[in-house]
Amino acid sequence: SNFQSAVVFPNKISTEQQSLMLVKRLLAVAVSCITYLRGIFPESAYGTRYMDDVCVKILREDKNCPGSTQLVKWMLGCYDALQKKYLNNYWICLQTITECYHFKFKYTHNGPLLDFSSRNKRNDSTITCADTKKASILLIRKIYVLMQNLSPLPNDVCLTMKLFYYDEVTPSDYQPPGFKEGECEGMIFEGEPMYLNVGEVPTPFHMLKVKVTTEKQRMENVDQSILKHGETAAPLQVLRVDKDDPEESQDM
Repeated sequence: SNFQSAVVFPNKISTEQQSLMLVKRLLAVAVSCITYLRGIFPESAYGTRYMDDVCVKILREDKNCPGSTQLVKWMLGCYDALQKKYLNNYWICLQTITECYHFKFKYTHNGPLLDFSSRNKRNDSTITCADTKKASILLIRKIYVLMQNLSPLPNDVCLTMKLFYYDEVTPSDYQPPGFKEGECEGMIFEGEPMYLNVGEVPTPFHMLKVKVTTEKQRMENVDQSILKHGETAAPLQVLRVDKDDPEESQDM
């Protein structure tokens, strides 16, 4: 299936379609790696693929593992919202929320953009495919490092998925296949949260950012070198969707 394809980096990302395909594949790899490394599904629920020269595990629809089939279906629903440029935030929460993975998306609406995050970069630089490739591989490597440093999850782990949309462009009755209307604006987090910016991948047409929220105590044994600086912001008991990217996170 489309979901199972490897991530192939084109020499040039010259169309929005190429960019969309890359972002979808990258999302599939990231979600697959997270569930694989956190031990959510058995080995049989994954195939092995390559992202450039990095070996990655990709979820597949395994008839002996209904959960993996369900997750692939949800991901395809997520692609629908991504393709329509409605998807703003995509969250995967594990357990009664002791770990939450946030994927945030930005789109350009009129042709390729020179630079999404001009916070600390020159503005005249075009995003090249080499930039996208380097950022993608770095993102997946950081996910690997982080997953190996988090304490193990309980055996009866529960996975939930939430999508949040750009309200101004999304029809009020829109729900992608496999999703239903949700009630809340955020999630109640158990314990004291710690926020990590895992990375961001720009293309000329899209920007994907990945953040992780986990219980602070579960990160106490982590080698501090993967976290750039010491203390986090004050704990928030309710995780809110960051509409405007507050800088409350640490960078990995």
